[in-house]
Amino acid sequence: MSFSVCFVCTGNICRSPMAESVFRARVEEAGLDGLVEVDSAGTGGWHEGDGADHRTVTVLRANGYEYGHVARQFRASWFAGLDLVIALDQGHLRELRRLAPTDADAAKVRLLRSYDPAAGAELDVPDPYYGGMDGFEECLEMVEAASEGLLAAVRKVVEEQAA
Repeated sequence: MSFSVCFVCTGNICRSPMAESVFRARVEEAGLDGLVEVDSAGTGGWHEGDGADHRTVTVLRANGYEYGHVARQFRASWFAGLDLVIALDQGHLRELRRLAPTDADAAKVRLLRSYDPAAGAELDVPDPYYGGMDGFEECLEMVEAASEGLLAAVRKVVEEQAA
């Protein structure tokens, strides 16, 4: 049985595909591929079927991350098959918890930066869409920092399930 994680932002073309790529790389580096499934979605369907923003792709490739993505909208029915739903900001957190069919499903929703002890009280990953490349690079830094803590949490659960 695999552990499934879905990253969610607004349109699924900037932050969540970046988080998906980074976390998938961390899972593979940790030897957990096959045990952990990673994907992403958006709270809205504006970009459904599109690839990631070209700036997201540029930043990922420049930092050695694999990329392959098609945007899609998150559906409430997906909660049943997911172990964690990772929101990229407070607005996504609220929307996802509102969509959750049960309290147990709502409890699966967490903010990505809550896994980064250095984040302090600022847990949102700012949306880089309307800015320049520096916003995408900052987004990657935040995602990478939080991915380490998220990986530790997921690894613990996966190891407990295997025991």
